[in-house]
Amino acid sequence: MSPGSMRVLLVEDEQTIAVTLRDDLEADGYEVEHVADGKRAIEVLGQRSFDVVVTDVRLPGADGMQVLAAAKRVRPDTEVLVMTAYATVEHAVEAMRLGADDYIQKPFLNEHVLERLRRIARFRALLSENQRLREELQGSHGQGLPGVIGQSRAMQSVVKTVRTVAPTDASVLIEGESGTGKERIARALHLLSPRRDKAFVALSCGALPDTLLETELFGHEKGAFTDAQRQRRGRFEVADGGTIFLDDIDDMPLSVQVKLLRVLQEREFERVGGESLVRVDIRVVAATKVPLLDHVRAGRFREDLYYRLNVVPIRLPPLREREGDLPLLVQHFLEKLGGGRHYTVKTDVLEAMAGYSWPGNVRELENRCAQAIAMAGGATVLKKEHLLPVDKSRRAALEPPTALRSLREVLVEAEREHLKTVLRGVGGHRTKAAAVLGISRKVLWEKLKDYGIE
Repeated sequence: MSPGSMRVLLVEDEQTIAVTLRDDLEADGYEVEHVADGKRAIEVLGQRSFDVVVTDVRLPGADGMQVLAAAKRVRPDTEVLVMTAYATVEHAVEAMRLGADDYIQKPFLNEHVLERLRRIARFRALLSENQRLREELQGSHGQGLPGVIGQSRAMQSVVKTVRTVAPTDASVLIEGESGTGKERIARALHLLSPRRDKAFVALSCGALPDTLLETELFGHEKGAFTDAQRQRRGRFEVADGGTIFLDDIDDMPLSVQVKLLRVLQEREFERVGGESLVRVDIRVVAATKVPLLDHVRAGRFREDLYYRLNVVPIRLPPLREREGDLPLLVQHFLEKLGGGRHYTVKTDVLEAMAGYSWPGNVRELENRCAQAIAMAGGATVLKKEHLLPVDKSRRAALEPPTALRSLREVLVEAEREHLKTVLRGVGGHRTKAAAVLGISRKVLWEKLKDYGIE
């Protein structure tokens, strides 16, 4: 992974440190976003994805430990570097316990931070290459797609289309609800194409204000605006020879749509504030969370651009339409998020999960699995109340009417409650509880473990 493809969130309220460190990071090729408030950092982490978070410990709003926890909760593989002028053994131990990848004591030389990020970039590049080789090997022999989990009939149609068009340079428009995995389909298109050895560059058109989106896409010349102290390449230049993925294309303002149309037609553009033409060889994959034709009819999206993007349409089904895929996805997320520990979900719980509509789709399912693991404590069998929402409007998915519950589900719930009652009655003494229940202490221990009863 090159520095240019690594996104860094810098959380620092001391302006002098923030400005100099951000400048040096950007000069080294990293894409940097800076916030000066811990609470705002946690909000940003919930909205956008970062490869590395560099955070101070003492911050207004929320402290660095809370930022660290939020970063790991949202994306466990995010690398977090914690920095503070109040370095103590306690701080270091607490930061590492919460999952920090490194610890930096102020004052420090910016070069030390840069070197640590370079090591992270080199390590991630190795992981990425290994993953790409594994996915290509699996993709060449299997019937699925690299990085995509699912064997449902709804997904088979997607797989067939992706495998057919991936070797071409045809523009692809992926339509699907938020959280369905549109970027994964775009990456599969790239990995199965002749461009696989070049860059895959992703940009969410809805994550940036209109004023910044144009600069992100096309770059800018030195002096193009007040803060433009040097020339900067845009995403199209970074993606030269590879694939650019434009997510949330439905949020792109009309002013930028005009310039994007020219890129698709001519494969050339000018940087913001520049006059010389920049030529690029790219494949464009776009994604929309709403039917884009509706935007065209409403005058919010150019019709000529729509037909340029929609050469090959792919509709990505929501999770509720992917019959049979949920157990596969749950198994995948438990392995991915389990940290080497083996977690399981009982069949009756999987059945209840399959009956839930999952409005947040696969992303919501992954977040639920992460929450259930975090709340499991010492148990390895995950609880239904942690895997499904419990608010009253969706309670039917968690607690279906007794008349609709399976006999197994009713018996399991009755056994769990009886174990709790007996344990309370004997003051938590397990040997006495086993005697009352007429089972061995070992069987009791196994049942308590299965039910997550402390």
